[in-house]
Amino acid sequence: MRFFISAIFFLVIFSSAAAYDPLDPNGNITIKWDIMSWTADGYVASVTMNNFQMYRHIMTPGWTLGWTWAKKEVIWSIVGAQTTEQGDCSKFKGNVPHCCKKDPIVVDLLPGVPYNQQFSNCCKGGVLSSWGQDPLSSVSAFQVSVGLAGTTNKTVKLPKNFTLLGPGPGYTCGRAKIVPPTTYLTPDRRRKTQALMTWNVTCTYSQILARKNPSCCVSLSSFYNDTITSCPNCACGCQDKGNCVKAGSKLLQKSGINTPRKSNAPLLQCTHHMCPIRVHWHVKQNYKEYWRVKLAVTNFNYRLNYTLWTLAIQHPNLNNVTQVFSFDYKPLVPYGSINDTGMFYGLKFYNDLLMEAGPSGNVQSEVLLQKDQNTFTFKNGWAFPRKVYFNGEECLMPPPDSYPFMPNSARQNTIAFSSLISSLIFLLIVIQ
Repeated sequence: MRFFISAIFFLVIFSSAAAYDPLDPNGNITIKWDIMSWTADGYVASVTMNNFQMYRHIMTPGWTLGWTWAKKEVIWSIVGAQTTEQGDCSKFKGNVPHCCKKDPIVVDLLPGVPYNQQFSNCCKGGVLSSWGQDPLSSVSAFQVSVGLAGTTNKTVKLPKNFTLLGPGPGYTCGRAKIVPPTTYLTPDRRRKTQALMTWNVTCTYSQILARKNPSCCVSLSSFYNDTITSCPNCACGCQDKGNCVKAGSKLLQKSGINTPRKSNAPLLQCTHHMCPIRVHWHVKQNYKEYWRVKLAVTNFNYRLNYTLWTLAIQHPNLNNVTQVFSFDYKPLVPYGSINDTGMFYGLKFYNDLLMEAGPSGNVQSEVLLQKDQNTFTFKNGWAFPRKVYFNGEECLMPPPDSYPFMPNSARQNTIAFSSLISSLIFLLIVIQ
């Protein structure tokens, strides 16, 4: 009995920890249902999805939301979204519902749908920006008219078993909970109205549930050592090793080779690490009061463009970022007093699109950091990041004993030759 209780306790702790992100402890997707009016046999509700994750967004082909009705509810109509199946509506004569399934699956509408099918914050193809990158684009909503349901706060039964794909697995949704009704301001901002009833559903992300292997890896180099620490072998698993394509292969000239598949199956360039994404951190220069790092992100997937990419990095000197040259940057301070994490993302209309594998499948920037003379050092791998996340997925770091080491005879101040070697090393990494 004691062993059984211990096992249950372990499973609860493990499942909770699996969805916990130490760099974004409060990150989640909250789904809010607001009943706006009662109908003859049910209600009309506004459903709003808010992505409160700082650096994890939902990319194309977008979110998929599902649930199970508590009774025999049907969806008479839906605006700003649609269900993937109608189900069996044969018992209805005349007016046929939009969906009669016990467990409907809802997806967002594509941009450009007719105006009479749109709802506020809808029709983005299910793409949601992260809260930290663009709060205005981190919201999606639709309106649903539900029938054969309760018509008062006491007779309405909350849906159960919520599921969220974003676009793949990884999200776990809790139970719907009744919360105080949402209040709204009229356009003249002089009067408040409120929903008749509101409930929330919170969904959290776990990389362990999303995939068995990492989806990105990190390589390292520095001006003071000609060693390039590459990504570990099979860092993202080598299950696609037999289907990879060599760079420059004639196969890449075949029409349709870059078209995404419904299964989101990647077509990777053949590498020893077999990762879709590689992040390279290069310690470029050392000045008296500052030091400079060069960052490069390379896409090895021939079937995917990253339209909303983010790069979150943990390093103790990110509390003194002086300038970021060709990325946007925002510090992440999940614990208030500890400022060692930052988020990098592309400049709008410049490098916010990370193209598929090939000549354009690379974005890069430089970061200038001010030194704290009491803590700064090039020894023991201090100059390299502690954690790296791409699009909210933690990347596999090389083992610490393989980091470029600081030669005993190296001086702390760079010279012109060191700068030249540094640039050559970085160039070799980028063109690989």
